[in-house]
Amino acid sequence: MLEAATLGQTLDKESYEIEEFKLRNALLAAQVALRDRRLSAVILFAGAAKAGSGESVNLLNEWMDPRWLTTLAFGPPRQEALERPDFWRYWTAIPPRGRLGLFDGAWYQSLLDARLCGDLDAAAFDAALDPVNAFERTLSDDGTLILKFWVHLGVDQQRDRLKQLEADALTAWRVRPADWQENAHHVELVAAAEAMIQRTSSAGATWEVVEGTCHRHRSIAIGRLLLAALERHLADHPVPEASDDDEARKPKKHKIDKAGKASKAEKHHKHRKHEKHASSDADDTQTALRPQSVLDAVKFPSEAMPKEAYEVALEQAQGRLHRLQRRAQAAGIATVLAFEGWDAAGKGGAIRRVARALDARQYAVTAIAAPTDEERAHHYLWRFWRNVPSAGRVAIFDRTWYGRVLVERVEGFASDEAWRRAYAEINRFETHLVHHGTVLVKLFMHVTSDEQKDRFELRENTPYKRWKITPDDWRNRAKRDEYEVAIHDMVSRTSTAQARWHLVPANDKRFARVRVLEIIGDALEARLADL
Repeated sequence: MLEAATLGQTLDKESYEIEEFKLRNALLAAQVALRDRRLSAVILFAGAAKAGSGESVNLLNEWMDPRWLTTLAFGPPRQEALERPDFWRYWTAIPPRGRLGLFDGAWYQSLLDARLCGDLDAAAFDAALDPVNAFERTLSDDGTLILKFWVHLGVDQQRDRLKQLEADALTAWRVRPADWQENAHHVELVAAAEAMIQRTSSAGATWEVVEGTCHRHRSIAIGRLLLAALERHLADHPVPEASDDDEARKPKKHKIDKAGKASKAEKHHKHRKHEKHASSDADDTQTALRPQSVLDAVKFPSEAMPKEAYEVALEQAQGRLHRLQRRAQAAGIATVLAFEGWDAAGKGGAIRRVARALDARQYAVTAIAAPTDEERAHHYLWRFWRNVPSAGRVAIFDRTWYGRVLVERVEGFASDEAWRRAYAEINRFETHLVHHGTVLVKLFMHVTSDEQKDRFELRENTPYKRWKITPDDWRNRAKRDEYEVAIHDMVSRTSTAQARWHLVPANDKRFARVRVLEIIGDALEARLADL
């Protein structure tokens, strides 16, 4: 495969300058179109030592507008990366939509190094490429262009290049002992590179092999291939035509007059809220017609937990959790607590009881709401990856990445294709966490429809709780059956042996809080037992 990249192809200076002028203009135009259409692209460079991948990255920064480029060179991981799953540093580096990322080395270099030094045998190297394919597929499915360049030199060409660099006092520093070691094991490098390219080249993440003997030929070849890929990507994502209904689809904002009174639109909205409230009982009568759900199997306590028993059980569960988390912290074990549940199911109260059992310096609570503009410019998992905890710390998520298959599915914020593929994307995300040694606990707080209705009314009628209830809560309640189908699919497709769902009966808040603490304690205890 790589033999075709050792032919000694060259390009004279005059031809290079003509081609360079045309390429620079065309690449700039494609870059502007990419920015304006808010499309993302990741261009990855790897190759033989001193074949010119670094020079190619620098050249593209000269040819294109660096304000819309994200350029990163990945070396050995730093301590903050070592304390998190392998792909954390790559996920957090992915550029937002509208920018083009130029990555030197990235997720391939460490695997190649491990293969060449003998840390990975052929089977382990092949297995290590599976999460790479999954990562690239996740980005590609989300609309990111992935183009990968392998810049190659033959063994003799590489030897000549190293000698040439060493002979010049200004460039001798660039040659490392590892470069000569690679040259001595060039056959192994070629075998590993060819296996890697074959296993990880796909329609959505293509490898292009470029000869690195002549820097002018290499530069023009890379520029042409990049331009062709960008133009194909732009053609696959044309500017959408404006629709007459676009304005009508925009949400209407309720205005407040100078006296502070709600407009007619706001009053109408409130009136509709109470209509939905009044009709919710009729909606609940339809539940007998729906198919069985995993929530139907949740067993609620027959009696409420007495306050005295609750206080004793709470203190014991919090004390146990505190002790276990201190042990986990000392062992460098990270913990992720993922809370989902019905509106008014008691997630906030449960999270507060968990937080009281922990050292405030060692945990962070992230409340997930509608994505910000920055978050919307990335893959939906990006904002969760950047909140993955380091060794010994606890990350508590109030709402999670499951919004993709719950609210975004039911409310139509995600396309059918997007939320359907999200199950596999989420499973891969959680696999990264668990394989790294992170304790992952997923809790769904379940309340019956009647209990939820009572809690909504209590919030409306209690002044200091009124802020907790919004028209959206009533509107979501009207879609409870749709949400229950989505919850059933979520649990059935993402409750795995390594990351199972815990469905917590939460009609009795006291029981639910103690149960949540017990579940988290059990998970930590099991993880510590594996040490």
